[in-house]
Amino acid sequence: MFKHILVPTDGSELSQDAVRFAVSFAKEIGAKITAFYAKPEYPVTYYGEGVLIDTTSPEKFAELAETQAQEILAAAICLCQKAEVPCDKLTTTSDVPYEGIIEAATNSGCDLIFMASHGRRGFTSLLLGSEAQKVLKHSTIPVLVYRTPRTD
Repeated sequence: MFKHILVPTDGSELSQDAVRFAVSFAKEIGAKITAFYAKPEYPVTYYGEGVLIDTTSPEKFAELAETQAQEILAAAICLCQKAEVPCDKLTTTSDVPYEGIIEAATNSGCDLIFMASHGRRGFTSLLLGSEAQKVLKHSTIPVLVYRTPRTD
């Protein structure tokens, strides 16, 4: 069965729920978890006349992104420690999260990706896309998608 699970998280409530279920699943099957967060790259914006310019330097942006990543990953590590599930953490910088997820799983030697999906349908799904759908489409590693029950 699965021995090493990559669990991408973005800190959202849905993602935190998925982490809880992933930890429970990993404990049940005796697997290790690598919690993963994809930090955004520094936004490059072109400004015209009369537009205020963001004074955040690339270095400061990277520092803030790293702080956010460590806070989000700390919550996943805490859940693993409480459940006595072996856990590592990993973060990388990527504006294409699905690629970062697949690369992290591959480089870490994971044999399963356990991730959340918002379960958007119809036009919303076409507009926003789904990182889970992209991972499912492009990954050669099995993917387990966690979705909360629909309430509508």
